Parts: sequence; C-alpha cells; structure tokens
Amino acid sequence: MSKRVTIYGGSGFVGRYIARRMAQAGWRVRVAVRRPNEAIFVRTYGVVGQVEPVLCNIRDDASVRRALQGAEAVINCVGTFDARGKNNFAAVQAEGAGRIARIAAEGGVERLVQISSIGADADAESEYSRTKAQGEAAVLAAFPSATILRPSVIFGTEDGFFNRFAGMSGLTPILPVVGANTRFQPVFVDDVALAAEMAATGAAAPGVYELGGPEAASFRDLMKKMLGVIQRRRLVMNIPFFAASAMAAIFDFLSILTGGLVKNKVLTRDQVKSLTTDNVVAEGAKGFADLGIKPVSMDAMLPEYLWRFRPSGQYAAIKDSAKNLRKV
Repeated sequence: MSKRVTIYGGSGFVGRYIARRMAQAGWRVRVAVRRPNEAIFVRTYGVVGQVEPVLCNIRDDASVRRALQGAEAVINCVGTFDARGKNNFAAVQAEGAGRIARIAAEGGVERLVQISSIGADADAESEYSRTKAQGEAAVLAAFPSATILRPSVIFGTEDGFFNRFAGMSGLTPILPVVGANTRFQPVFVDDVALAAEMAATGAAAPGVYELGGPEAASFRDLMKKMLGVIQRRRLVMNIPFFAASAMAAIFDFLSILTGGLVKNKVLTRDQVKSLTTDNVVAEGAKGFADLGIKPVSMDAMLPEYLWRFRPSGQYAAIKDSAKNLRKV
C-alpha cells in the first residue's frame, strides 16, 4: 500500500506543485484546506482517489489531527499576508505551524517539512518575518528532525510577483516600486516543490535550507528583466521608504476603518518594512547544492507565462518575424 502525505495549504501556489510531485511519486495525497470545494482541481494530479482535498482549520487542534491521521509525512505550506483578522500572522505562521508540528509528533509522523521564507528572523522589524521565525522555532521545538525550507521570492505561472507588475505595466507608463535597490534571488516554484518532495520522502537530510535561484538582482533590475520579456518600455520609479510608509499607512487605515471590508492589497506598512532588507541566500547556508538540485533560471521560465502581457500577446513572435520580410 502506498504511503500517505498530508499537505496543509496544498491547493495554494506552492502547495499544488508539491501535491502534484508527491502524487507522481506514488504517494496518496491529502490536501488540507479551509475550502475543499475550491480545491477540487487537485484531484486531477493523480489517479482516481489518489489526491483528496479535505476540510481543515489550522487554528483548531481536532481539525489538524483529523487531517494528518494515518500520514507518514506532513508538509505545511500555509502562510498569510494578512496582519489582522482570525487568520493573522501570529495565528497562522507562528501558532498554526507549531500546532501542526506538535500534533504530527504526537501522531507518530515520520517526516515534517515546513515552508518558511528567507528573512525569517525573530528580531526583524516586519511582523511577517518575525512570525515566520516564531513558526520555525515552534516547529523545531515540537519536531526536532523537521526540515525547514526558506525560499526567496517564488516565481512561476501563477505567481503574485511578476504577474502583478506585468499587469500594472499595461496600465501606466511608470512602474512604481518600493525598495528598488533591495536584492532578491527569485526561485522557480517547481524547484521548491522538488526540495519539499525530497525532504518528505527522506531523500534529503533534515535541516534548514535557504532556496534561491541562480541569479540575485535588485528589485529594479528584476522589473527591467520582466519588461524586456513582455516587450514594454516603462520608467521604473523608486518610491522612497518614508513616502511608501505614509502611503501604506493610509491604505491600512482604510482597511481598518471599513472593518476589513476593503482589503489592503496595494501596499501595507509591514511589506514596506520587509522591503528594507535583502532577500537572498545567506553566505554559508545550506541550499540547492546540498540537495543536488540545479535551480531553473528566470530567463528559461518567464517567457513561458508572461507572454500574455506583451502588446501583441501570443502573436508577438509572428509580428517580429513579419518585420523581417522583404518586399519583392
């Protein structure tokens, strides 16, 4: 009988790639999510009955325990950008992660993988980064043999990074960014999924791994690369941190004033704080090389899904080719 893995947040951006890989490896996959009716698509990742979305609230012990019952491996992909509400930073990224690890240890789970992020630091200004670090600490306290994966910004077909700014570039001749000189090391989503698969199946030694792609670049240079791919000329304008903080405070206040009815999806004060620090693999940290993985470059993948933001969309290559035709 094949082994079972429970993936908390398995229908999200990273989780779905991990679920697909685990199914292809022959595991039975239980995808634990808050809204299983919105995660039905994960069933197609395996044969009939192999991948199953189930209801789970990681703020509740009983719910977490039901979801991991009978599992040999557990992977936690749950994260949030919401600083308020019931599913806030602390509830999800710190307490939730610790709860999963504690109950996994009680249930005799063999291996636990926690998806964290580069920048996780108990002393960070950003609450997002602090709660990521608190979650790591809680996981290791309950499950010392856990594997912690810390990716930099993740890119891929469904990402919220390059897709977001590529969409903005079609609306204005100016592309505003906060922290234009802040450096990132973008990592392809399926490389992160492969690392998680290796950790969950025992092919990788437990420990903390920082996952960054083959290229580290400033926010400004990443935007220029993206603009080159989508064939648009835009002015990448840096917004100073003091100005960004003031703007974010207004957006946050509007969200509070409306009781959360108006979500701040533009820029939060916590995001501004995060952008003051580079998001790259630390010197001496274990990473892809220790896993035997050669990370995919941005140049190899960005054109595969950003083409739709080009002025001519899917016909851009045909139009470029037609320019070379000579009149007879």
